[in-house]
Amino acid sequence: MDVELEKLVESGKLTAKNADQLDKLKPGTYCLHKSWGFGRVAEWNLLLNQILIDFQGKKGHPMQLAYAADHLAVIGPEHFLARKATDMAGIKERLKKDPAGIMRNVLESLGGSATPMQISQLMMGDLFNEAEWKRWWDSTKKVLKKEGFFHIPTKKTEPIQLRAEKVSRADELVTFFNQARQPKEQAAALDQIIKFHHEFSDTAAQLQPVVDAVEEAAARNQRFNPALVIELLMARDDLMERCPQLQSSHPEVTVTTVVADEEARLLNILPKLPSSKERRVLQLLPTALGPAWTVRAFQLMQGNHARAVAQLPRVFAEAGQQAELRAYLQRGIREHSVTSEALVWLCKERDSEWRDLITPELLGAVLSALERDQHNENSRGSKLRDLLLDDRELVPDMFADVESSVARDGMRRLMLTPVFDELTKRSLLARIIKLFPELESVVTGEQKEEKTESLVVSWSSLDKRKNEFEELVNKKIPENSKEIGVARSYGDLRENFEFKAAKEMQAVLMRRKAELEVMLVRARGTNFENPDTSQVSIGTIVTLRDAASGKQEVYTILGAWDGNPDLGIISYQTAIGQALLGHKAGETVTLSGEHSAAGQYEILSIEPAPLDIAVPETAATEVTSDAVVAQGR
Repeated sequence: MDVELEKLVESGKLTAKNADQLDKLKPGTYCLHKSWGFGRVAEWNLLLNQILIDFQGKKGHPMQLAYAADHLAVIGPEHFLARKATDMAGIKERLKKDPAGIMRNVLESLGGSATPMQISQLMMGDLFNEAEWKRWWDSTKKVLKKEGFFHIPTKKTEPIQLRAEKVSRADELVTFFNQARQPKEQAAALDQIIKFHHEFSDTAAQLQPVVDAVEEAAARNQRFNPALVIELLMARDDLMERCPQLQSSHPEVTVTTVVADEEARLLNILPKLPSSKERRVLQLLPTALGPAWTVRAFQLMQGNHARAVAQLPRVFAEAGQQAELRAYLQRGIREHSVTSEALVWLCKERDSEWRDLITPELLGAVLSALERDQHNENSRGSKLRDLLLDDRELVPDMFADVESSVARDGMRRLMLTPVFDELTKRSLLARIIKLFPELESVVTGEQKEEKTESLVVSWSSLDKRKNEFEELVNKKIPENSKEIGVARSYGDLRENFEFKAAKEMQAVLMRRKAELEVMLVRARGTNFENPDTSQVSIGTIVTLRDAASGKQEVYTILGAWDGNPDLGIISYQTAIGQALLGHKAGETVTLSGEHSAAGQYEILSIEPAPLDIAVPETAATEVTSDAVVAQGR
């Protein structure tokens, strides 16, 4: 021990233990501090009871002798940090030529094991930037796995360990498989065995037990975990394909047979499979399910699993049945029954052979899907919503090469949807207006006046709408909310059909409520008193004669919500009503309506209708005797 240190011990200023530690920290020695990190002892100053340490970024940092003895760890010249401090150029050269040797030195310096995070902290900054480190580490891991002296765990958070003896990767993989306690771990080990099957020196002896274990695990899990069984059987088949000397004890159990047996549960099985294996299952559908495979495929298309929706069109194409898929999509678009996931796929694929499906009808299907998804807790409709908003060419593509009247209808549908706020609607409408500048009035003040124009309705029809609205708000919607709560209590929402049905009904009820609110705001009730009989107007009975046949027809022109063609009662908003309004007795008009043959008609008479006729919605609804008499003239 240094003489001066012995004097400090004798005087009681240092303990013998501290003096022994300080004797190892002589000037020039490398050390580590928990907070300050790596450093080098610069000098002693025993008279002032301190030593000076050159830490990285802080030179000549003083420490009291006792504190330094307790908190500084001595590191030898072979420690990675010491070697880096004395031979940076040599370290950089070895990083390129001998990465395994560098890793051995790093792990030995850290006690034999270290996590990737701990290793990166020693490397990054003076040796690598972040991108360089990732590249070097990815390539070095492959070298370390092949070396056999390093145990590389599957989890990044677990430490890499230095082994005393070399272990072949083949033996390591078999050991990992045998030690796996969870089925997922077994599947992961199998994937690695398949990847490195060429490194097994005695394939039959080393891997036949693996095949037997896989088949045993598959048989054990077939009822409760079919997704795992499919993974295991695929791995077995892949391994036996690469190693023909291996044999199956259950060759009759195949992925195809499992898919056929589990047909009804495929919608729940597929999301649990890795993407590549899910694709293989979908490709097996025609073989496993026979001619009826398309029915199941369409059911899968109706699911909310994006990977399956994106893969199934390829299966249809490979099976030569693309026409069936096209017909299914066309019908779904027309009936507004296509799911959000399928619509997302179709919109993204619009530059391919599906371009002819990108029409104004598609916008209606998209809006209907978004309206359904608005109240569906398990929906992924936000992807469709984001696509519609972010892809600025999508809406213009839907309306390319169509008549402006079709574009106007699309704009009106967009303006009525409850899924977007007004600002968002205007943004989407602007994309259509860019194609049809003449439709700008739809969103300007002119259109607002038209949109908010009052609707003339009979008091009786107004009462019906009010009663419907009150029943929705006070009875049907609350009852539906209770149904949703009860259905939710049944458990797993993914397989809860009662919950899905209740949610779909909620969307219908809420949409009808919004429609009624708009209708009631615009409605203006009347009993049709004192109509202008000098011309056809609202609240009049008009008698017509067909100029060709001489046959007479009678129409009662009433409010916007009145109509019973069997009794000749029509709304003033119908095509016939609009064609007659404003014309006088003796004039000839051209009619071409849904309930009247096209032709020329002479107006014979115009009479006032009975006050506020209670318009029957069905033939069974009562009509006042005066109304019947008036309509029979």
